[in-house]
Amino acid sequence: MKYYSYENFRDDTNALIKQVQTYQAQAIVAVARGGLTLSHAMAEGLGIRDVQSIRTELYDATQKREAITLYGKCEFKDIQRVLVVDDIADSGETLEAVMQDLNKAHPSIEFKSATLFYKNTSIIEPDFWINDANDWIDFFWERDYKI
Repeated sequence: MKYYSYENFRDDTNALIKQVQTYQAQAIVAVARGGLTLSHAMAEGLGIRDVQSIRTELYDATQKREAITLYGKCEFKDIQRVLVVDDIADSGETLEAVMQDLNKAHPSIEFKSATLFYKNTSIIEPDFWINDANDWIDFFWERDYKI
């Protein structure tokens, strides 16, 4: 298990913001919960106010479920480019399901994905990513705020 600190997050998020700038996203969809913290930070860095979310459930703690469940729908008005943000593309099942759901619901919009971590065994490679994942990542927001 690899601890991922706030300082690592800050530095990697700034690098990810630089990567995605040329895409000129008009909105962000956070994959909840893992993508919420990153989406907020990226929205601030990119100056994007339209931040929406889709909640997914594929894991219970570190135990993977048999099927993914998606909750919530996004609404876009006069939007052509949307950045879908999650913390990690591990198996890729979550990111793939969200991308398929969004593309089906909004076929005229271009969706691209961004993550902090990408595991090369993932079934989908994000359009933008920073780190290879070769261990379980223990994000600071999962550890540092436990009561």
